[in-house]
Amino acid sequence: MGDPAGIGGELTLRAWQALHRHGPCFFAIDDPQRLAALSTQVPIVEIASPEAAHTAFADALPVLPVSLAAMAYPGRPDKANATTVIASIERAAALCLSGAVGGMVTNPINKAALYDAGFAYPGHTEFLAALTNASGRQIMMLVSPDLRVVPVTVHASLRNSIAMLTTEAIIAAAQTTAAALQRDFRIARPRLAIAGLNPHAGEQGALGDEETMLIGPAIDALRAEGIDASGPWPPDTMFTAIARSRYDAAICMYHDQALIPLKTLDMDHGVNVTLGLPIVRTSPDHGTAYDIAGKNIANPASLIAAIELAATLATCRHA
Repeated sequence: MGDPAGIGGELTLRAWQALHRHGPCFFAIDDPQRLAALSTQVPIVEIASPEAAHTAFADALPVLPVSLAAMAYPGRPDKANATTVIASIERAAALCLSGAVGGMVTNPINKAALYDAGFAYPGHTEFLAALTNASGRQIMMLVSPDLRVVPVTVHASLRNSIAMLTTEAIIAAAQTTAAALQRDFRIARPRLAIAGLNPHAGEQGALGDEETMLIGPAIDALRAEGIDASGPWPPDTMFTAIARSRYDAAICMYHDQALIPLKTLDMDHGVNVTLGLPIVRTSPDHGTAYDIAGKNIANPASLIAAIELAATLATCRHA
């Protein structure tokens, strides 16, 4: 569902228009009346179970209904609807865990609106980890046609991110990434490029010692386990086309080091994938976009890519 005041509903409708003839088949967990009010061009059918989506999908957007507590207005988040947003996430996770569906795709949420309603998690990822008993093992991967990146530290200030960085955290992120690339992406021997933290990867200690004290030992430990890890790579040159051809995923030290190159290369088709969960979960790589909500001009490309990638990962995982 995502935030009902954001662009998620519009994107869901437009994703159905793009995919209903050839798939992959999906259904929405949403308020049918809300979706119907957003467009008269997309037929909507309520379903009672995921199985019914297959029959309906070619002709209408299947919706497993949940009810909003208050009318949703584009661009105006309302904490009264937070319980419904949370319930839609819980329902999707439960369906994944039961095997009724292959994976879940989450539309963007407004975490501040959920916090006001007592939501106790930093975001989707941590909530889903708790729902699936995977807390502490989940990490974020951003995927585009040209690049896969994993930040070791995520939603923290740059100062705090550097303080949080440890050899153990780098090893854990790389291990989870390698396992996911093998299981969900069918890459038999994943190649991981481990980024440096400092300019020129520290210039042998002249520009910082994190590479020698933290990152180098992590690479050594990964190699000892049989993981193909290389680096530390200078962050300013590791995202060129030639450099990207030499690895399957980049393990980056902090949020922007990972997300800036990916979003610069292909903002429209970037997908957020949560690794380390027992279920498949993807999402678009953008937010609620309140400023354009309700104008029907939001680009659905990232949501479509997230749906298609979720289907691919589910096929690989369950093969």
